[in-house]
Amino acid sequence: MPATDYQGSSVPFASLGRSILSIRREQAHSMDTHHDDAGGGAAAAAAHELELESFQRHVAELFQDLASAGGSSAGSSAGGGEELLSLSWIRRLLEAFLVCQEEFKAILMNHRGVLSRSPLDRLVAEFFERSVKALDVCNAIRDGLEQIRQWHKHLEIVQVALDPHHRAFGEGQLRRAKKALTDLTIAMLDEKEAGSVVAHRNRSFGRINTSTKDHHRLAVGHSRSLSWSVSRSWSAARQLQGIGNNLAAPRSHEIVATNGLILPVYTMNSVLLFVMSALVAAIPCQDRGLQTHFSVPRNFSWAASMTSLHERILEESKKRDRRNSSGLLKEIQGIERCSRHLAELADPSQFPLGEEREMELRQRLQELSQVCDSLKNGLDPLERHVRDVFHRIVRSRTDGLDWLGHSGT
Repeated sequence: MPATDYQGSSVPFASLGRSILSIRREQAHSMDTHHDDAGGGAAAAAAHELELESFQRHVAELFQDLASAGGSSAGSSAGGGEELLSLSWIRRLLEAFLVCQEEFKAILMNHRGVLSRSPLDRLVAEFFERSVKALDVCNAIRDGLEQIRQWHKHLEIVQVALDPHHRAFGEGQLRRAKKALTDLTIAMLDEKEAGSVVAHRNRSFGRINTSTKDHHRLAVGHSRSLSWSVSRSWSAARQLQGIGNNLAAPRSHEIVATNGLILPVYTMNSVLLFVMSALVAAIPCQDRGLQTHFSVPRNFSWAASMTSLHERILEESKKRDRRNSSGLLKEIQGIERCSRHLAELADPSQFPLGEEREMELRQRLQELSQVCDSLKNGLDPLERHVRDVFHRIVRSRTDGLDWLGHSGT
């Protein structure tokens, strides 16, 4: 995707807002010399400026809060406090997106009478086209969450087989655990291949297709709806590129021409791109391209924290133990680490286990318990958040297109 360079004025937003306000005041005075009418126009302009500045400030606060999350260290427990790219952090990211989406929708609704004016009509329509691509990302992410559930099931088998309350581990327990760990390794390797089962078993929110016996069996077995919405050739990397294409910062004359309304449109476009790229980086999905170009002007109040988060995610992806990972989600790192260590320790060929080996195995089982607890408590809430994002985007797009169609009448 081409670099997104700032092509407008370097004047901070607050100064731009004041210039917009002064223009509105001059217009009010020139249109009518009556003091009360002019005062009313100035008051409306001040309220408009406050509305736009409030949105920018709130977006900045939300992303500053997200940027305060700690990074994941190699020695940290996979079920500990909130860290960047953990299940809990991803949920907070989606909560922030929902807040931004609702406030942005309110701004459009408050100014729906001018949405048909150029260039605002084109910019708003382009945002809704980008949001359609985000719907596909949500569907792919839900597929990825289902895959993580399957990995979790293998870990639960290991937990049952190697119950730490047993005074000693028997050879049969080690064999059962080893088989589950081998199955887990195969499942995680299969996911990385283009022809994996998850790449073909696609779903969307609130839709059920039971046209074939096989689809019906899958729907019953997994309690998930099925859909064609994400095809076998679908690519997360291309989808993110489509969301970011031609996403240029507003120019000064565009800000003036739209009375500042282009600013929240650009901000929401940037939020959409960042949130979808973070989801793709964290959760397994088809063709997870992590090199999405993300560049925003530093004079936006939310730019520093959002850019910092993007850079930290890229740094995480470049770590040696993360380069070939199925996803950067902190809990996936925990799955990979625990399964690797347990596979070495729970080796039936080493039976009976020595005292030192058994002690280390029990320590690793404690880490496994933390990973499983995190997955058990975090996957369902995250899927609900992804579903909420999906439906909120659909509703906002429907309402927005309706406003575009009727704003000129």
